[in-house]
Amino acid sequence: MSHTVAIFGASGKLGRHALEVLARQRCQVRALVHRTPVEVERVTSISGSITDAVAVEETVRGADIVVQLATAKEDADTFFDVSVKGTFHILEACRRHGVKQFILFGGDAALGIWFYPQPIPLDENHPLTAYPGYYAFSKVMEETMAAQYSVQYGLPVTVLRSSWVFEGDDLLNHFSLLRNVNPAEPGHGFGEITEEILALVRAGEERIPILTNAQGVPLRRHIVHVDDVMQAFSRMLGNASALGQTFNIAGPSAFDYRVAAEYLSTKRGVPILELRCPDYHSFEVNITRARTVLGYVPENDFFRMADRAIESRP
Repeated sequence: MSHTVAIFGASGKLGRHALEVLARQRCQVRALVHRTPVEVERVTSISGSITDAVAVEETVRGADIVVQLATAKEDADTFFDVSVKGTFHILEACRRHGVKQFILFGGDAALGIWFYPQPIPLDENHPLTAYPGYYAFSKVMEETMAAQYSVQYGLPVTVLRSSWVFEGDDLLNHFSLLRNVNPAEPGHGFGEITEEILALVRAGEERIPILTNAQGVPLRRHIVHVDDVMQAFSRMLGNASALGQTFNIAGPSAFDYRVAAEYLSTKRGVPILELRCPDYHSFEVNITRARTVLGYVPENDFFRMADRAIESRP
Protein backbone atom coordinates (compact mmCIF):
# COMPACT_ATOMS: atom_id res chain seq x y z
CA MET A 1 0.00 0.00 0.00
CA SER A 2 1.47 3.35 -1.01
CA HIS A 3 1.29 6.31 1.31
CA THR A 4 1.00 10.05 0.99
CA VAL A 5 4.03 11.46 2.76
CA ALA A 6 4.92 15.01 3.78
CA ILE A 7 8.65 15.51 4.29
CA PHE A 8 10.67 18.32 5.81
CA GLY A 9 14.41 18.58 5.17
CA ALA A 10 14.23 16.63 1.91
CA SER A 11 17.20 18.42 0.34
CA GLY A 12 19.62 17.58 3.17
CA LYS A 13 22.16 14.79 3.53
CA LEU A 14 19.62 12.26 4.78
CA GLY A 15 16.63 13.80 3.04
CA ARG A 16 17.92 12.99 -0.45
CA HIS A 17 18.28 9.33 0.50
CA ALA A 18 14.87 9.32 2.20
CA LEU A 19 13.28 10.48 -1.05
CA GLU A 20 14.80 7.45 -2.80
CA VAL A 21 13.24 5.16 -0.20
CA LEU A 22 9.85 6.83 -0.65
CA ALA A 23 10.16 6.53 -4.44
CA ARG A 24 10.89 2.79 -4.18
CA GLN A 25 7.76 2.40 -2.06
CA ARG A 26 5.83 4.41 -4.65
CA CYS A 27 4.69 7.01 -2.14
CA GLN A 28 3.13 10.28 -3.16
CA VAL A 29 5.40 12.90 -1.61
CA ARG A 30 5.08 16.57 -0.74
CA ALA A 31 8.25 18.36 0.30
CA LEU A 32 8.55 21.78 1.87
CA VAL A 33 11.29 23.58 -0.04
CA HIS A 34 13.03 26.60 1.46
CA ARG A 35 16.21 27.23 -0.55
CA THR A 36 17.42 24.05 -2.27
CA PRO A 37 14.99 22.71 -4.88
CA VAL A 38 13.93 19.06 -4.91
CA GLU A 39 13.76 17.72 -8.44
CA VAL A 40 12.51 14.16 -8.03
CA GLU A 41 9.64 12.38 -9.74
CA ARG A 42 6.47 11.89 -7.69
CA VAL A 43 7.48 14.77 -5.38
CA THR A 44 5.39 17.92 -5.18
CA SER A 45 7.41 20.87 -3.91
CA ILE A 46 5.79 23.47 -1.70
CA SER A 47 7.74 26.69 -1.34
CA GLY A 48 8.16 28.07 2.15
CA SER A 49 9.95 27.83 5.46
CA ILE A 50 9.52 25.44 8.36
CA THR A 51 9.29 28.53 10.55
CA ASP A 52 6.05 29.47 8.77
CA ALA A 53 3.07 27.64 10.28
CA VAL A 54 0.95 28.24 7.17
CA ALA A 55 3.51 26.63 4.84
CA VAL A 56 3.88 23.69 7.21
CA GLU A 57 0.11 23.26 7.38
CA GLU A 58 -0.14 23.21 3.60
CA THR A 59 2.57 20.57 3.37
CA VAL A 60 1.03 18.28 6.01
CA ARG A 61 -2.59 18.55 4.86
CA GLY A 62 -3.75 15.21 3.42
CA ALA A 63 -0.61 13.26 4.37
CA ASP A 64 -0.77 9.83 6.01
CA ILE A 65 2.86 9.98 7.17
CA VAL A 66 4.96 13.02 8.08
CA VAL A 67 8.76 12.85 8.16
CA GLN A 68 10.81 15.49 9.99
CA LEU A 69 14.48 15.70 8.95
CA ALA A 70 14.96 19.47 8.98
CA THR A 71 17.60 20.61 11.43
CA ALA A 72 20.19 23.30 12.07
CA LYS A 73 23.66 22.64 13.40
CA GLU A 74 25.69 24.87 15.71
CA ASP A 75 24.01 28.10 14.68
CA ALA A 76 22.61 30.14 17.55
CA ASP A 77 20.66 32.36 15.16
CA THR A 78 18.70 29.57 13.42
CA PHE A 79 18.63 26.37 15.50
CA PHE A 80 15.68 27.38 17.70
CA ASP A 81 13.46 28.55 14.84
CA VAL A 82 14.25 25.54 12.64
CA SER A 83 14.56 22.64 15.07
CA VAL A 84 12.33 23.67 17.95
CA LYS A 85 9.76 26.06 16.54
CA GLY A 86 9.70 24.24 13.21
CA THR A 87 9.09 20.87 14.85
CA PHE A 88 6.35 22.46 16.95
CA HIS A 89 4.61 23.70 13.79
CA ILE A 90 4.81 20.20 12.30
CA LEU A 91 3.46 18.53 15.44
CA GLU A 92 0.57 20.98 15.57
CA ALA A 93 -0.30 20.30 11.93
CA CYS A 94 -0.05 16.53 12.49
CA ARG A 95 -2.39 16.80 15.46
CA ARG A 96 -4.97 18.83 13.57
CA HIS A 97 -4.96 16.61 10.48
CA GLY A 98 -4.98 13.22 12.19
CA VAL A 99 -1.70 12.01 10.69
CA LYS A 100 -1.25 8.23 11.00
CA GLN A 101 2.50 8.35 11.67
CA PHE A 102 4.97 11.08 12.54
CA ILE A 103 8.57 9.99 11.98
CA LEU A 104 11.22 12.11 13.65
CA PHE A 105 14.85 11.71 12.63
CA GLY A 106 16.69 12.19 15.90
CA GLY A 107 20.32 11.58 16.76
CA ASP A 108 22.52 9.99 19.40
CA ALA A 109 23.62 13.52 20.29
CA ALA A 110 20.54 13.47 22.53
CA LEU A 111 22.22 10.75 24.63
CA GLY A 112 25.47 12.58 25.27
CA ILE A 113 27.57 9.88 23.53
CA TRP A 114 31.30 10.27 24.27
CA PHE A 115 31.08 13.53 26.16
CA TYR A 116 30.02 11.63 29.30
CA PRO A 117 31.08 8.28 30.79
CA GLN A 118 28.88 5.49 29.38
CA PRO A 119 29.42 2.35 31.46
CA ILE A 120 26.72 0.37 29.62
CA PRO A 121 25.49 0.41 25.99
CA LEU A 122 23.09 3.24 25.22
CA ASP A 123 19.57 1.89 24.80
CA GLU A 124 16.27 3.69 24.25
CA ASN A 125 15.71 4.07 28.01
CA HIS A 126 18.90 6.09 28.48
CA PRO A 127 18.03 9.58 29.77
CA LEU A 128 18.19 12.44 27.30
CA THR A 129 21.47 14.17 28.15
CA ALA A 130 22.59 16.68 25.54
CA TYR A 131 26.27 17.43 25.28
CA PRO A 132 27.34 21.11 25.13
CA GLY A 133 26.13 22.99 22.05
CA TYR A 134 22.96 23.93 20.21
CA TYR A 135 22.64 20.85 17.99
CA ALA A 136 22.49 18.27 20.80
CA PHE A 137 20.13 20.52 22.76
CA SER A 138 17.81 20.73 19.75
CA LYS A 139 17.78 16.93 19.39
CA VAL A 140 16.64 16.61 23.00
CA MET A 141 13.97 19.26 22.52
CA GLU A 142 12.61 17.61 19.35
CA GLU A 143 12.29 14.21 21.02
CA THR A 144 10.74 15.72 24.14
CA MET A 145 8.11 17.61 22.16
CA ALA A 146 7.22 14.56 20.07
CA ALA A 147 6.88 12.41 23.19
CA GLN A 148 4.58 14.94 24.82
CA TYR A 149 2.35 15.19 21.75
CA SER A 150 2.04 11.42 21.92
CA VAL A 151 0.97 11.70 25.57
CA GLN A 152 -1.27 14.75 25.20
CA TYR A 153 -2.97 14.00 21.90
CA GLY A 154 -2.22 10.37 21.09
CA LEU A 155 -0.09 11.36 18.11
CA PRO A 156 1.46 8.17 16.63
CA VAL A 157 5.17 8.97 16.86
CA THR A 158 8.17 6.98 15.67
CA VAL A 159 11.66 8.26 16.47
CA LEU A 160 14.61 7.10 14.36
CA ARG A 161 17.55 7.99 16.59
CA SER A 162 20.65 7.42 14.50
CA SER A 163 24.32 7.41 15.34
CA TRP A 164 26.71 9.63 13.38
CA VAL A 165 25.88 8.96 9.72
CA PHE A 166 28.65 8.29 7.19
CA GLU A 167 28.59 8.05 3.39
CA GLY A 168 31.06 8.46 0.54
CA ASP A 169 34.53 9.27 1.88
CA ASP A 170 33.29 10.75 5.18
CA LEU A 171 35.15 8.06 7.11
CA LEU A 172 38.47 8.98 5.53
CA ASN A 173 37.87 12.61 6.38
CA HIS A 174 37.27 11.71 10.02
CA PHE A 175 40.48 9.68 10.16
CA SER A 176 42.58 12.54 8.83
CA LEU A 177 44.93 14.63 10.93
CA LEU A 178 45.19 17.32 8.24
CA ARG A 179 41.43 17.79 7.93
CA ASN A 180 40.80 17.95 11.67
CA VAL A 181 43.65 20.04 13.06
CA ASN A 182 44.03 23.69 12.18
CA PRO A 183 47.47 25.14 13.05
CA ALA A 184 45.89 28.56 13.46
CA GLU A 185 43.47 27.18 16.04
CA PRO A 186 45.25 24.74 18.38
CA GLY A 187 42.90 22.16 19.87
CA HIS A 188 40.39 22.40 17.06
CA GLY A 189 38.79 19.15 15.94
CA PHE A 190 40.45 16.50 18.09
CA GLY A 191 41.86 16.42 21.63
CA GLU A 192 45.28 17.47 22.88
CA ILE A 193 47.28 18.95 20.00
CA THR A 194 50.98 18.93 20.80
CA GLU A 195 53.71 20.96 19.08
CA GLU A 196 54.83 17.75 17.39
CA ILE A 197 51.38 17.28 15.88
CA LEU A 198 51.17 20.91 14.81
CA ALA A 199 54.55 20.57 13.10
CA LEU A 200 53.25 17.61 11.09
CA VAL A 201 50.17 19.56 10.05
CA ARG A 202 52.18 22.63 9.05
CA ALA A 203 54.40 20.38 6.94
CA GLY A 204 51.36 18.76 5.30
CA GLU A 205 52.29 15.34 6.70
CA GLU A 206 49.16 13.21 6.88
CA ARG A 207 48.62 10.78 9.75
CA ILE A 208 45.74 8.48 10.69
CA PRO A 209 44.92 9.23 14.33
CA ILE A 210 44.27 6.70 17.06
CA LEU A 211 42.06 8.60 19.48
CA THR A 212 42.71 7.56 23.09
CA ASN A 213 41.17 8.46 26.43
CA ALA A 214 42.96 10.18 29.31
CA GLN A 215 44.70 6.90 30.23
CA GLY A 216 45.94 6.29 26.69
CA VAL A 217 43.43 3.51 25.99
CA PRO A 218 41.98 3.64 22.46
CA LEU A 219 38.41 4.92 22.40
CA ARG A 220 35.50 2.87 21.11
CA ARG A 221 32.75 4.56 19.15
CA HIS A 222 29.59 3.54 17.34
CA ILE A 223 28.64 5.01 13.94
CA VAL A 224 26.35 4.04 11.06
CA HIS A 225 26.33 4.04 7.25
CA VAL A 226 23.57 5.98 5.50
CA ASP A 227 22.39 2.80 3.74
CA ASP A 228 21.64 1.18 7.08
CA VAL A 229 19.79 4.28 8.30
CA MET A 230 17.63 4.11 5.19
CA GLN A 231 17.01 0.40 5.72
CA ALA A 232 15.62 1.25 9.15
CA PHE A 233 13.56 4.12 7.75
CA SER A 234 12.06 1.84 5.11
CA ARG A 235 11.10 -0.70 7.77
CA MET A 236 9.39 1.97 9.88
CA LEU A 237 7.19 3.45 7.18
CA GLY A 238 3.57 2.58 7.81
CA ASN A 239 4.64 -0.11 10.30
CA ALA A 240 2.09 -0.39 13.12
CA SER A 241 4.72 -2.02 15.36
CA ALA A 242 6.84 1.13 15.10
CA LEU A 243 4.17 3.48 16.44
CA GLY A 244 4.93 4.94 19.85
CA GLN A 245 8.50 3.66 19.66
CA THR A 246 11.99 5.11 19.61
CA PHE A 247 14.68 3.12 17.81
CA ASN A 248 18.43 3.46 18.19
CA ILE A 249 19.94 2.95 14.74
CA ALA A 250 23.66 2.20 14.44
CA GLY A 251 26.07 -0.15 12.71
CA PRO A 252 26.47 -3.82 13.69
CA SER A 253 29.00 -2.95 16.41
CA ALA A 254 31.20 -0.20 17.81
CA PHE A 255 34.77 0.10 16.55
CA ASP A 256 38.11 0.47 18.36
CA TYR A 257 40.16 3.45 17.14
CA ARG A 258 43.43 1.50 17.19
CA VAL A 259 42.02 -1.40 15.18
CA ALA A 260 40.31 1.06 12.81
CA ALA A 261 43.42 3.23 12.32
CA GLU A 262 45.68 0.25 11.72
CA TYR A 263 43.26 -1.14 9.14
CA LEU A 264 43.13 2.18 7.28
CA SER A 265 46.91 2.59 7.55
CA THR A 266 47.47 -0.81 5.95
CA LYS A 267 44.97 -0.08 3.20
CA ARG A 268 46.20 3.43 2.41
CA GLY A 269 49.89 3.37 3.34
CA VAL A 270 49.53 6.33 5.71
CA PRO A 271 51.30 6.24 9.12
CA ILE A 272 49.31 6.21 12.35
CA LEU A 273 49.61 8.55 15.31
CA GLU A 274 48.21 8.34 18.85
CA LEU A 275 46.20 11.40 19.83
CA ARG A 276 45.08 11.80 23.43
CA CYS A 277 41.49 12.99 23.97
CA PRO A 278 41.12 13.25 27.76
CA ASP A 279 37.61 14.70 27.64
CA TYR A 280 36.07 11.86 25.62
CA HIS A 281 34.74 8.44 26.68
CA SER A 282 34.09 5.19 24.84
CA PHE A 283 30.49 4.28 24.07
CA GLU A 284 28.39 1.85 22.09
CA VAL A 285 24.74 1.79 21.12
CA ASN A 286 22.25 -0.98 21.85
CA ILE A 287 20.22 -1.69 18.69
CA THR A 288 18.32 -4.71 20.04
CA ARG A 289 14.92 -3.05 19.79
CA ALA A 290 15.38 -2.17 16.12
CA ARG A 291 16.57 -5.70 15.39
CA THR A 292 13.65 -7.38 17.13
CA VAL A 293 10.77 -5.01 16.34
CA LEU A 294 11.75 -3.87 12.84
CA GLY A 295 13.89 -6.77 11.67
CA TYR A 296 16.71 -4.26 11.21
CA VAL A 297 19.91 -5.91 10.02
CA PRO A 298 22.76 -3.40 9.56
CA GLU A 299 25.08 -4.49 6.76
CA ASN A 300 27.98 -2.05 7.13
CA ASP A 301 30.48 -2.64 9.91
CA PHE A 302 33.55 -0.42 10.20
CA PHE A 303 35.63 -2.48 7.78
CA ARG A 304 33.01 -2.47 5.05
CA MET A 305 32.49 1.25 5.56
CA ALA A 306 36.24 1.81 5.29
CA ASP A 307 36.49 -0.24 2.09
CA ARG A 308 33.58 1.64 0.56
CA ALA A 309 35.07 5.01 1.57
CA ILE A 310 38.40 4.10 -0.07
CA GLU A 311 36.63 2.90 -3.22
CA SER A 312 34.65 6.14 -3.42
CA ARG A 313 37.81 8.20 -3.91
CA PRO A 314 39.34 8.38 -7.41
